[in-house]
Amino acid sequence: MSDDLFVRYVEFDGTPVAWAATGSGPALVVAGWWCSHLRLNWADAGFRDYLERLGRHRTVIRYDRPGTGLSGGAGAPPATLEAEYRALAGLVDALQLDSFTLLAGSSGCAAAAVYAARHPGRVEKLVLCGGYARGADISPPAVRDTLIAATQRHWGLGSRVLADLFLPESTWQERAEFAEFQRRCTTADQAAASLKALYTFDCSAELGEIGVPTLVLHRRDDRAIRLELGRELAAAIPHADFVVVDGANHFPWRGDRVRIANEVIAFLTGTAVERRVAPPVRPVQLSGREREVLALTAQGMTDPEIAKRLLLSPHTVHRHMANIRTKLGVSSRAAAAVWATAHGVL
Repeated sequence: MSDDLFVRYVEFDGTPVAWAATGSGPALVVAGWWCSHLRLNWADAGFRDYLERLGRHRTVIRYDRPGTGLSGGAGAPPATLEAEYRALAGLVDALQLDSFTLLAGSSGCAAAAVYAARHPGRVEKLVLCGGYARGADISPPAVRDTLIAATQRHWGLGSRVLADLFLPESTWQERAEFAEFQRRCTTADQAAASLKALYTFDCSAELGEIGVPTLVLHRRDDRAIRLELGRELAAAIPHADFVVVDGANHFPWRGDRVRIANEVIAFLTGTAVERRVAPPVRPVQLSGREREVLALTAQGMTDPEIAKRLLLSPHTVHRHMANIRTKLGVSSRAAAAVWATAHGVL
């Protein structure tokens, strides 16, 4: 692959949608996810390595969904599942792709699943990474509202919370860089609108109509979308393969990207993949009191409210929260609340 990325545009509902193709072979269309930027993603060494591995077997076509990256702007249509589906459909129609494989991750899985259900004659295979069927199942309303509010009112804080959530196994510097990347991809208002929308996505009614070979991949300790949601997604798709990959980073190009890429390639080409057994991960050890404080935090209570409920001083509750954040490796209450939801501490 060349060092320069050639970005092109197609018009969708009056909004220019940026797309790019790399690699060679049959088409592999990557559905747009929560926050992307064609050029900035390509400049990331891990992301580029992941795509180049896929590109040895397929022509990888990806795009920035309306409102993010090079498809950003005030004219983007409101984020809904139907709009995400229409953006994907509009791109493949504009490119006149008669048949292709669909690869999606995170919130992009819902639109990809809907497209595969509605167009079985055009989709050859479907790969879903870190996905879910119903956005309402991701987290309780209190956690959801806290995360959206932090994103809209203070995008700097919100982007850091999301970085902690998406990349718990990455270094502090890597999370800081990813937080900055998100802020360069989209505005606070657009980010909050996208987050609010993805919690409403529900593709469950169409999953049973998917008739193409499907692979569902999910990291075991994913904090953003917990493992059970990936398992439920796979169970609802007829004859889908479900593969659990060790790790906690949400995005497939972070962490053990080689394992993820090999799983995808093996599925696409029909070859076998060697699966090694990872060493056991040491579980997070929280005291009984810390679990109580964390559960109440996840329900949206403040430190003074928790102190009153548990008959503690606010200072003691604050100290417990500091210890909890240290043990979980997160930098904010909101990220700790999301962890609590993902691990059933409610």
